[in-house]
Amino acid sequence: MSAVSAPSAAAPRRTVPRPRRSTARIASTSVLYALLIALALVYIYPFLIQVATSFKTDPDAASNPLALVPRTFTTEAYTQLFLRSDFPTWFTNSVIVTVVVTAGRVFFNSLAGYALARLRFRGRSVVFAGLIAVMSVPTVVLLIPKFLVINTLGMYDSYAGMILPLLVDAAGVFIMKGFFESIPASVEEQARIDGAGTFRVFWSVVLPMARPALITIVILSFQGSWNELAHFIVSTQSPELTTLTKGVAQLANGQLSQGRQYPLKLAAAIIMTIPVAVMFFVFQKRIMNSSDGAVKE
Repeated sequence: MSAVSAPSAAAPRRTVPRPRRSTARIASTSVLYALLIALALVYIYPFLIQVATSFKTDPDAASNPLALVPRTFTTEAYTQLFLRSDFPTWFTNSVIVTVVVTAGRVFFNSLAGYALARLRFRGRSVVFAGLIAVMSVPTVVLLIPKFLVINTLGMYDSYAGMILPLLVDAAGVFIMKGFFESIPASVEEQARIDGAGTFRVFWSVVLPMARPALITIVILSFQGSWNELAHFIVSTQSPELTTLTKGVAQLANGQLSQGRQYPLKLAAAIIMTIPVAVMFFVFQKRIMNSSDGAVKE
């Protein structure tokens, strides 16, 4: 029986020619990218003006506000903010409130969301309906009632009055409830068979699977508490408890010096923007990525 000869290794490969892109498709793609670049410049250009103006002198900022290159480069605005103003106190207060509120919202929103998603108790639908109703009420409507409650409880002009009313928000509970409902209940059965209680199942089994929703809550809570203004207006009056948003709002009314103070105001706005921007860019790919933590039944 004759041996079958192996195919020659030196046989030439057949190359498949790449289809050429039509001229119309190239033109449409180019126009689309040009529009996207123009749209990006519309959003970026004001921020570039903000950065450039913060390094200008007051006369330069007033005479040529749209210039991206300062005539005289100076860091006087930043020096005045950190060395000759209460800006460090404002920044410290904002950091304290934001960190505590973010941690509290992640914990309490998760607990409330899990209770509404998994626990069966009387009045659950009423609680959820109330949650939706709270989300539909404008914030400004609640300012006076919030002030009355904080003042009655003796928390006015204190860290407690600044932090406690912000520890839970309806939107966060709604997000966590929806995510917990997307997790199959069968993943909790084995833990219950092993004798785990409700909180242990929540903490050790379900919560680690809710990482995408938790990261979303972290970002939204950090941004919301860092940029909060109305609540701090009705809950504090002492200069020692002024936050960044309240302090920058005072700068816009002409504090610290005379004149327009464009470099001073924009320098404060830039510093206030940096933590939120860093937080978003670090976690942007993880915001409500439903593929993470998914479980197949």
